[in-house]
Amino acid sequence: MTAFGYFLASEEFTPTQLLEQARRAADAGFTRLAISDHFHPWNDAQGNSPFVWSMIGALSQAVNLPVITLVTCPTVRLHPAVTAQAAATSSVLLDGRFTLGVGTGEALNEHIHGDRWPRFAERADMLEEAVEVMRKLFTGDLVSHQGTHYTVENARLYTVPDTPPLIHVSGFGPRAAELAGRVGDGLVVMSPDHEVIDAFREAGGAGKPVVGGVKVCWGEDRDQAVDTVHRLWPTEHLPGELCQVLSTPAHFEQAAELVTRRQIAENVTCGDDVEEHIAAVRAYVDAGFDEVYVGQIGPDNRAFFENYREKVLPALA
Repeated sequence: MTAFGYFLASEEFTPTQLLEQARRAADAGFTRLAISDHFHPWNDAQGNSPFVWSMIGALSQAVNLPVITLVTCPTVRLHPAVTAQAAATSSVLLDGRFTLGVGTGEALNEHIHGDRWPRFAERADMLEEAVEVMRKLFTGDLVSHQGTHYTVENARLYTVPDTPPLIHVSGFGPRAAELAGRVGDGLVVMSPDHEVIDAFREAGGAGKPVVGGVKVCWGEDRDQAVDTVHRLWPTEHLPGELCQVLSTPAHFEQAAELVTRRQIAENVTCGDDVEEHIAAVRAYVDAGFDEVYVGQIGPDNRAFFENYREKVLPALA
């Protein structure tokens, strides 16, 4: 049975707003939380990017829901050993209800130290080695590792959960899905893409969970909701690998000029038609997703939570 969670967009909201949304999500009947991990927002209109590990610590005290990162890049901005420590502590704070979602990352967040931004094939190799390093450290044993991309010398995590956190790997194409099937405990994919899911299952992911998310904009005025999405999240509709290679919010703003309002209206669930919202989420259920995280775009989320509690979630259940 599919579980329904709420997606906390750290690019768009302040820490206080994210905590309030988490509480409202729990009250509305969402059974888990996802949170994005960004150093920069996608554009200046979004305007936020709190440190995800601080947020997870706060969430562990604010609500009693499982949390997953969608997704963390453990390869460039943070060394996998540091990411492992953060994930292990998060899992302890959440009494084991933490899942580490990982991916190959975007230049937007990972270039900040001035590192060269590798091509996908190299980033995928880095991610595979990073997962290996983190799993070694999650044991609580003393770890030394000399690999192609990372060195770990005499490192031991003294604060570890009883059971290591699951590691779900993001896959937005067949090659990434194959990696997720081989080294991940689950797949993260943000659209009901049967080709990616099939590639994941054929590569060793059979029986492992598939996790995804969808953004919507609930509002009484559909045109106004479309305008809100077009202003805040046009980058969701950029093609190809642009989202992985552009390095600043200003670059994304320039590229997003190519995204039309009509594209948003045709591809994002906007307005207050309950059946449209149900259908948007049900597409993931029908594709075999085990967890679906719904995020509300824009500052007005009170009506979103009320209607999902009273109408959308009961219909999906």
